[in-house]
Amino acid sequence: MSDLTFAHEPDASRYALFRGDDLVSVLDYRDDGRSVAMTRAYTVPTFRGHGYAGELVDRAVAELEARGDRSVIPVCWYVADWFAANPARAGILQQRRSA
Repeated sequence: MSDLTFAHEPDASRYALFRGDDLVSVLDYRDDGRSVAMTRAYTVPTFRGHGYAGELVDRAVAELEARGDRSVIPVCWYVADWFAANPARAGILQQRRSA
């Protein structure tokens, strides 16, 4: 997937993945200054089935891990499933508070 370009577009509150000039996948989020709620992963239908959404989540999580100042809340089912499949990356997840 070396022909892909990863972009953080904070004005649009999203991460994006491009293949050449084509937008292939987006990851929408809400950032409250302490945590990033990943709310929707979407891949353009003609590009589905190639692992682009997973690659995008991986790169977004890597960027947030490198920054080190935010936790992640996986609101989107796809992002939650990605973390379940990548338990070594769960250290960035926001810890649930006890009632």
